Amino acid sequence: MQLKSSKVNEFRLWGLLLTMGGMLLMIVGLAGIVFDWGQVGRIAAVICMLIGAVSMLGSMGIYFFAGMMSTSAVVVECPECAKPTKMIGKTDRCMFCKTILTMDPEHATKPESKTT
Repeated sequence: MQLKSSKVNEFRLWGLLLTMGGMLLMIVGLAGIVFDWGQVGRIAAVICMLIGAVSMLGSMGIYFFAGMMSTSAVVVECPECAKPTKMIGKTDRCMFCKTILTMDPEHATKPESKTT
């Protein structure tokens, strides 16, 4: 599984997208009432508000899950940027420079031998 950022940041990104999507959907639903589209506008508003609220609750669950994972993450020092970063699982990426980190020797890159 190739991620472009650390696993904790990926979960936070999905939580943020669900939050923004839910808020946008609720605003669009409100347009049905504000612009007085009649009965169809009210039905659209209720549907959009419900789906937006479920999306907001889903984002809250994702943020909670990411927070719980973050508390049990191992803090390691990145060999590239020398900053402490949280690592979840056997392989992860640095939160700052996106370098692939691993705790598993099987997945580690082999040092190149210099032959001259």
